[in-house]
Amino acid sequence: MQSDALNRRRALLGMMALAAGPWTVLRAEGALLEPTPADVEGPFYPVEIPDDSDNDLLHRVGRGSKALGQPTYLHGAVTDRAGARIDGARVEIWQCDHGGVYHHPGDGGRPDENFQGFGAMVTDRAGGYHFRTLRPVPYTGRTPHIHFRVTAAGFDRLTTQLYVAEEVDRNQRDSLYRRHGPAAQLITTSFHPIQDAPGAALAARFDIVLG
Repeated sequence: MQSDALNRRRALLGMMALAAGPWTVLRAEGALLEPTPADVEGPFYPVEIPDDSDNDLLHRVGRGSKALGQPTYLHGAVTDRAGARIDGARVEIWQCDHGGVYHHPGDGGRPDENFQGFGAMVTDRAGGYHFRTLRPVPYTGRTPHIHFRVTAAGFDRLTTQLYVAEEVDRNQRDSLYRRHGPAAQLITTSFHPIQDAPGAALAARFDIVLG
């Protein structure tokens, strides 16, 4: 009998296949890709990495209920500036829950205990990563975003934030977003519906270039 974890992983991979087509890098011959801009880490990186920190943030071990919010299949590839895929990069994400609360003692709120809040995985041979998480929501003073930390041998560690293309007004009011100027487009992506997906799920692609 297959485990629940294996079934969830297969369902996640199936959704990723529905949401994503072939990944290509469009650039002039010999040109290098622009590196993904760094952004502030913020105050809510975990004090300790939780035991349950896999790439499915909507399911916590030992809890039967799912997290509140709009499910999102977040995926992409990690490459160098020449477009070569990076196998074995560690990708971490963290974000607030549907109510705008982080799983962090410094936030002071009561987080959704069914939401994992932090997840991590290692890229595959094609440089790919994927997470099941929530569409980010705003909280006091900030536009919706997801924090990223990427570590790979031979590269400086990248800490950045992913922003939602559909949040134009909030993005323009966010001082951290505005300071990127035109480079903000490199860390902004669309969260779009997946046709026929259960729970009105969304998909978002964020390809990361290490400099």
